[in-house]
Amino acid sequence: MGSVLVIGFVLYSVATLPVSGGLQVEATQSALTFEGAQGEAFATRGVFKGDKLTAADLPVHLAQAIIAIEDRRFYQHHGVDFRGILRAGWRNTQAGSTREGGSTITQQLARLMFLSPERTFRRKVQEALLAMWLESQLGKEDILLRYLNTAYFGAGAYGVDAAARRYFGKKAGGLSLAEAAMLAGLVRAPSQLAPTRNFGGAKERQEIVLQSMVETKAITAAEAETARAQSVNLRTPPETPPGSNYFVDMVAGDVRRLFGSSSGDLTLRTTLNLELQRLAEGVIERRLEAEGAKKNVSQAALVALGRDGAVLAMVGGRDYEASQFNRATQAKRQAGSSFKLFVYMTALQRGYTPQSVVVDRPTQIGEWEPQNYSGGFRGSMTVRSAFAHSVNTIAAQLGDEVGVQAVIDTAKRMGIQSALPAVPSLALGSAEVTLIEMTRAFGSVAANVQSIEPHSIRSVAGSSQQALYTRPGAGTEVSGQLGVSRAMMIDLLQSVVSEGTGKAARIPNVPIGGKTGTTQEYRDAWFIGFTPDITVGVWVGNDDNTPTNRVTGGDLPANIWRDFVSRALAIVSKPSGPTARRNSDGFNPMNLAPNPASPAAGVAVAASSDAGARGPAEVLDTATLAIRGRKIQLEGIVGDDDRRALRSLARFLRRRDVSCEPSGSPDRYRCSVEGQNLSEIILSNGGARATPDAPAELLAAEDEARSARLGIWRRM
Repeated sequence: MGSVLVIGFVLYSVATLPVSGGLQVEATQSALTFEGAQGEAFATRGVFKGDKLTAADLPVHLAQAIIAIEDRRFYQHHGVDFRGILRAGWRNTQAGSTREGGSTITQQLARLMFLSPERTFRRKVQEALLAMWLESQLGKEDILLRYLNTAYFGAGAYGVDAAARRYFGKKAGGLSLAEAAMLAGLVRAPSQLAPTRNFGGAKERQEIVLQSMVETKAITAAEAETARAQSVNLRTPPETPPGSNYFVDMVAGDVRRLFGSSSGDLTLRTTLNLELQRLAEGVIERRLEAEGAKKNVSQAALVALGRDGAVLAMVGGRDYEASQFNRATQAKRQAGSSFKLFVYMTALQRGYTPQSVVVDRPTQIGEWEPQNYSGGFRGSMTVRSAFAHSVNTIAAQLGDEVGVQAVIDTAKRMGIQSALPAVPSLALGSAEVTLIEMTRAFGSVAANVQSIEPHSIRSVAGSSQQALYTRPGAGTEVSGQLGVSRAMMIDLLQSVVSEGTGKAARIPNVPIGGKTGTTQEYRDAWFIGFTPDITVGVWVGNDDNTPTNRVTGGDLPANIWRDFVSRALAIVSKPSGPTARRNSDGFNPMNLAPNPASPAAGVAVAASSDAGARGPAEVLDTATLAIRGRKIQLEGIVGDDDRRALRSLARFLRRRDVSCEPSGSPDRYRCSVEGQNLSEIILSNGGARATPDAPAELLAAEDEARSARLGIWRRM
């Protein structure tokens, strides 16, 4: 009876073998690697496929590593290895963890090719039967190659060549022993051990693989030790910074429009400046954290464009993980007075000048009676003054005089693509537009061109690095009467910042033009402005369109704009950003040139009787040390009691001398370790928060940690 039951179950398993199944990878999905403007990879999307390996391409040590860790008796069994199952069970019991699997490589290939991932006894029987059938149809080398070309290695990489390109930026044939051992260790738990998200786990698994290779005599103990000591450098980022996903989504859409459905792996050189991106995210989060609740503002968006329309930074919302809706490109909101740009540009082209006299008076156009923000009327004034102070009646009169359709035509020429209703209130920004459209229009004025095209991709390369696309050049500058009207428009925009509603955006010694915008009941607030190097648009409001607490464009948006641009100018004027290296102790002493404005760079500190302190440091919290019995409060940071941060800082400072001297702030010290600012190191690792009055380099370090969700920012 028992034999009948066993035979019956086997026959049932055969009868229920799936006609199709196994690992399904969309043929149309392509893997995208996103690089910043300077060439640094910062994100990946899609499925990496790589090339199919042949016997000639397969490195010997890669095959040896896979066999050693997955199926030691691969060349002896016929699909199912009962001895291997018993040995794996015994070794795993002794180790207290899963060191080896019981399934042979052939069984795993059968599962990948034909079966579902369900874990049932019937499926194991089917797996064994299919494995024996595969062994009767294919040679061992063919089975091994098919397995390596099919297996999932984590991070969207299917096949070992795709994994080699994904993790190490090279073909499988160029893998070192250390790299091959790391890849071989991934197939047991690829999502959990992917080195881009769990490098420590992947490294531990690599050591197990190397030991298994020694035990199978594939390599010597000396070769294993050399491989363990060899540095394994990832060529792609650990994780996509969450805030940059708004930009990544937009770029992925642009790729689909350029190439349609592609089956090849693509590398995209984007326009994103990673330093500016981190800065933008940090500035918005810091302002909303400080003022958002009080002013009833829950969301903000920012777009920064270069003179050629390159998207240098983009923040589509406060938290991508909470909402993937991009408020910079997808949200259509009323523009308010920022739309007056097109009204005045049309008027200037029709003969008005900044010195032309207009009259602020009660105005009625049909049944519409526009009102001023102040509620009163100022009488005669120049066009320049009317624009600077955003007088609604003047804009309505000008719009009526030049014609609403002419205003629409001007807006369309300057890059507005949204539908614009031909109604008188359009002059005051009643139409709904996107932030990137408006920023584009202001950017065309700054660049003195008819229109700039916002773009996110500079070039695209295929899997063999052949160039598939290169961005063409920028537009042609305008001249003649159109050029004169643009120059006058810049004068009007500068007056907004120098004397009008945008004074909060002023930066000393920096020429700035811009325009505020506020919609009815304070539902939206805008500030869009430019310097000679960069155009930046900022919007704040609420997704549910509820009113803010009387926030105007000259308030929170202008402050965000100033906070961002004042620090961005130093970044856009240099060829590349700072680089950083992370130590094994978990802290990252940044490889930065000394700040020329800091005392460490040779600038004298005001005389003080306090000589500071030097020596080994005990960590009290992440902003407070004890050095030789003295309590030292670090400059520019607020400490945190996060245990992981405390342990990491303590490990980093172990056996290192800390040198501290008084800073300009009372009872605060500027401390350095091996010549680098300790406050900056702590902030860049997410160990503390910057104080509101912290120097710019400390605020930038906090922004970097926020963007990467390091340390305390993991909890946010």
